[in-house]
Amino acid sequence: MKILDNKTILITGGTGSLGKVLTKRLLSGKEGTPKKIIILSRDEAKQHYMRLEYENKHAATEEVIYNNFKRLLEFRIGDVRDYHTICSALTNTDIVINAAALKQVPSCEYFPFEAVRTNINGPENIIRAIRENQYPVKTVLGVSTDKACKPVCVMGMTKALQERIFISGNISVPNTRFICVRYGNVLASRGSVIPLFHEQIKNGGPVTVTTKEMTRFLLPLEKAVDTIIAALKSAKRGETYVPRVKSINMTDLAKALIEDRQIKIKYTGIRPGEKYHEIMVSIEEAWRTYDRGNYYAIQPMLPELIEDENIVRPLKDEYSSEHSIMTTKELDKVLTDYNLKVGQNLAEEGEFLR
Repeated sequence: MKILDNKTILITGGTGSLGKVLTKRLLSGKEGTPKKIIILSRDEAKQHYMRLEYENKHAATEEVIYNNFKRLLEFRIGDVRDYHTICSALTNTDIVINAAALKQVPSCEYFPFEAVRTNINGPENIIRAIRENQYPVKTVLGVSTDKACKPVCVMGMTKALQERIFISGNISVPNTRFICVRYGNVLASRGSVIPLFHEQIKNGGPVTVTTKEMTRFLLPLEKAVDTIIAALKSAKRGETYVPRVKSINMTDLAKALIEDRQIKIKYTGIRPGEKYHEIMVSIEEAWRTYDRGNYYAIQPMLPELIEDENIVRPLKDEYSSEHSIMTTKELDKVLTDYNLKVGQNLAEEGEFLR
């Protein structure tokens, strides 16, 4: 029996870039046949278009929304900030994947309490609902970010607390496994740098880069989904899964997209809340990090949750985007393989049937 067979799966923030590709994977049957997939988000327009994609329709009809709650893919309007919404969504759920987040770094800097309400209060609502109503949820997975590691921005700070809140849930709700995944920026996701560079290049430039030294972990959406599936399959209570990937120098990325076009690069300086380099695993976490093949597993800090493993710890230093930077040849191959060059037809991130 596969891990998702006959399971009801709730994806909060399910209409985002990650949620749509994750839903496509869950519908593929590769990890089993779910009983139901519930997409919870507060954006009715995104739900409408995602429903159309799922139904393979180009225009809305009554049939599209009829029997919503009897379909394999169910849509719910709601917000993780609202406890009553979460209670309703969790009633018969087996697995929760919390992808709901305020994730734009500058926005969170200007509106920090809004980030607290979504990124911190949301996870607490999930734990509280399971605990107070004794819902038989088997696994809750929190989607985090490299910015949660030694955070300097509000988004990272709130995501770091989200990790700790979920991990502590293993103590207060011992019958549910709470785990996390942590990874870097996703290639060509909504609001990311590659669509911005494309637009700047199409308009004749300049291409704006913050600094010459800046590096980032960038991975395809499919790799982000792989990390979630791997954690669902193998992560122990309280663990955080981190993919082992190479990083990118942002100037190299800009040059690879510009190619031989006569377009200048303009350095604009670091933005509020940004780092020169991101860290996936800190030096303080390295001693409790273990090798899981294509992933690192960070053990929880709470002693009640630690399980000793008789294996060699793979990290002697922090896991930073400053290290293992892709060569220009490797970067060019990634951009080509994932149709990310300017002028290539970018695949729609949410298409179910392609």
